[in-house]
Amino acid sequence: MSSNTLSAAVAAAPQDPIVLESEVRDALRAVVDPEINLDIVTLGLVREISFHPDGSTEVGMILTSPFCPYAGTLVQQAKDVTRRVVDGEVIISLLDEPRWSPELM
Repeated sequence: MSSNTLSAAVAAAPQDPIVLESEVRDALRAVVDPEINLDIVTLGLVREISFHPDGSTEVGMILTSPFCPYAGTLVQQAKDVTRRVVDGEVIISLLDEPRWSPELM
């Protein structure tokens, strides 16, 4: 097998979901809450990362407050950085529970 064929086979192989989740979580560390000046992973805002059979990736997150003035910006940034790591559609879902508190950090 030539190195080009091997490279193509490795690129086409499905990624380990545990490794991919870690890569997504690491990418999400680039999204910083401007009021608190900490990233959304450290803050405990990222609650779940799911990979669906259709190839889409869903990130479930909460906000520090239901009335967070930066909600739209945080969601868009989370979507943008996740797209850099995964193929397929990226869905950011805002979850109602749990309510954020410093204990989630």
